Amino acid sequence: MTTPRTKHFLAQVEERIRRHSLPSTSGRHRTRCRSKAALRPHEPVSRRTYLSGVGLSIAAIALVWTVLSYGGVVPPLFLPSPSDVVRAAIALLREGSLPVHMRASLSVIVSGWALAVVVAVPLGILMGTLKFVEALLEPVVDFVRYLPVSAMIPLLILYVGIGAAEKVAVIFIGTFFQLVLLVADVSSNVSKDLLDSAYTLGAKEGTVFSRVLVPATLPGVMDNLRITMGWAWTYLIVAELVAADRGLGYLILDSMRGLFTDRIFVGLFVIGLLGLAFDLVFKWMHRTLLPWSPKA
Repeated sequence: MTTPRTKHFLAQVEERIRRHSLPSTSGRHRTRCRSKAALRPHEPVSRRTYLSGVGLSIAAIALVWTVLSYGGVVPPLFLPSPSDVVRAAIALLREGSLPVHMRASLSVIVSGWALAVVVAVPLGILMGTLKFVEALLEPVVDFVRYLPVSAMIPLLILYVGIGAAEKVAVIFIGTFFQLVLLVADVSSNVSKDLLDSAYTLGAKEGTVFSRVLVPATLPGVMDNLRITMGWAWTYLIVAELVAADRGLGYLILDSMRGLFTDRIFVGLFVIGLLGLAFDLVFKWMHRTLLPWSPKA
């Protein structure tokens, strides 16, 4: 049973976890020399400055695209103009096919990634904290994660067929083995002093795990979930390569066969926008659900 003294100590431990990062800058330091803040490592900038940088990068890309396409530098077959891409997107929306492709791809991505998360996060935490579990799993994980997912497609077709299960399996394999090692690395870097101090004051293994280890690990795990979601989208084309009749990957591959470059760009833009939306959701969840994180 946890004693009052242990509870007080664990509260102090949680406070140390909240501060477990680079030293935060003082308010006076943050307000000094705002004009040079953008050039200083880890120095915060105003929201206006940040949004200006975002707008500048988008404007630069749009300008280069416009010059290359409308200026005739690159033929339309290889680089459609922005107006051509917009017209292709409108046509796909009017046909009703674009929402169908989006729903199909989202179903595959979320299912495969979520399954990988459910299995990989607990295993990763155990690998990072228990050396015996690390000895059991790390050789296998290290071996499989270097295998190209595309090379496994024939076996996946043999094992699970060519339906939705094969596509979900591609996403699962593409993210699971990487995520296990990322989570293991995060949990192995939790300060051992925090764990030893908790044990010294009489905290049991379950209390140390739930009140010290897991809270210290969660910020890094959340970052890794965000990273592997991005990887999941990169495997979409591979997942929808065989026997697909819908999905953004299928849209891109089918458009490639007909040399509809404008539709290829539509598929790429939609994937990028959906990925950006997921990225923003993960950042919001990090700030909202993990207030002790340095990034909150």
